[in-house]
Amino acid sequence: MSSLPLIVEPAELLPLLGESNTPLIVDLSSEANYRRGHIPGAVHVPPQMLLCNRPPAPGRIAPVEQLNRLFTYLGLTPDTHVIVYDDEGGGWAGRFIWTLDMIGHSRYSYLNGGLHAWLSAELPVTSEVEDPQSKPIEVEISPKRLVEIPDILAGLESDSIQILDARSPAEYSGEKVLTQKAGHIPGAINVEWTELMDRHNSLRIRADASDYLASRGITGAKRIVTHCQSHHRSGFTYLVGKSLGFDIDAYHGSWSEWGNHPDTPVEV
Repeated sequence: MSSLPLIVEPAELLPLLGESNTPLIVDLSSEANYRRGHIPGAVHVPPQMLLCNRPPAPGRIAPVEQLNRLFTYLGLTPDTHVIVYDDEGGGWAGRFIWTLDMIGHSRYSYLNGGLHAWLSAELPVTSEVEDPQSKPIEVEISPKRLVEIPDILAGLESDSIQILDARSPAEYSGEKVLTQKAGHIPGAINVEWTELMDRHNSLRIRADASDYLASRGITGAKRIVTHCQSHHRSGFTYLVGKSLGFDIDAYHGSWSEWGNHPDTPVEV
């Protein structure tokens, strides 16, 4: 499956279903949507399994023990190619791909448009709950790959990074307040995550994403760090950046951490 690209279309996945070398298909939709109908062979993963779920920054990466349980359940091996999708246009799917990056697993693809695109193409679904072939695995989170507050402060000081804020304009401006401090990281560029989806093409990544981001000042000339409130919405902007070949990372503490920290600078 190493020949599969980062972004795959439903028509590319369909012929792989039921084959001996079928990739591991991970569904991050709501449980109700998964039970209503999912891609045959897809295993459901509740998105909360990817999070630490502890305040003030519940969106930080899950503890390694939790990830070991998850990836043991999925039967992940170094050779496993994962195809991931969700029912919302790519936020949770992107977060899953980011998690794979954090444990050094690089064999993965995103089903463009996710469940919306699959259903729009009238491809087969099943309500049968899939039981994966579990295999014990112990993963390691690379601390060098995790972006933390000191990394952002140093990058801002050296002008070596660009912050892509995937929250809503109201959150970015400080009009909508969800933390002790309102506003945004100094110099951050606001691109609300759904702006990068094509609403007229089953929520696929918009074909002109590169030009659109360039029009907002994000060209890939600098290392990009993306975030939102809890690194859910920014899972999608991270994924889009990777698909465009950008040098992109994600700040997993996101605004829930930054906006509640006493020593972080804020602009409004």
